[in-house]
Amino acid sequence: MAFSLVYIGLCRILGLVVSSRRTESDKDIEIMVLRHQLRVLERQLHARVRYRPADRAILAVLSRLLSRDRWHSFLVTPDTLLRWHRGAAKHKWRRWRKQRGPGRPPLSDELVDLIVRLGRENRTWGCVRIQGELRKLGIRVSATSVRRVLRRSGLGPAPRGGPTWSEFLRSQAYSVLATDFFTVDTVGLK
Repeated sequence: MAFSLVYIGLCRILGLVVSSRRTESDKDIEIMVLRHQLRVLERQLHARVRYRPADRAILAVLSRLLSRDRWHSFLVTPDTLLRWHRGAAKHKWRRWRKQRGPGRPPLSDELVDLIVRLGRENRTWGCVRIQGELRKLGIRVSATSVRRVLRRSGLGPAPRGGPTWSEFLRSQAYSVLATDFFTVDTVGLK
């Protein structure tokens, strides 16, 4: 949290500095990039360059302010900057998940029993209807959770109500024939 606030603050401050002096801003930013990279290299005793999180943040901020044709001054490639950003985002969301805890809280046993009872006593009700009935009782639960509970207890989806297509056509045959096939339009279209 503090690191992201520092990063945002640094972006804003450098953005204000650059916007006030637009004429030579790319050169100034490029000089800042090179100076920072020189400090990083002076710190190194190893053959491989190692960046600290603060170094990565500073280089990322400066890359946002520098035009793309000047990116050749970086020791790292744009892919490396993107990899650093993905790693920071992954770290942020892992930390958030640890603070938040694992997923949704489970449904209470009483609520599960009530859902199963409603599903058994009313076989034609689907999960949405059961959800609506529970909402009338002041219980808020999603239709997906109701469907999951019903399936776990061996109750499948509600049977489809209503006639089949052939039964519907047989029952409506007279009116379908009378309206569609045996109409005569007059000159006045009546």
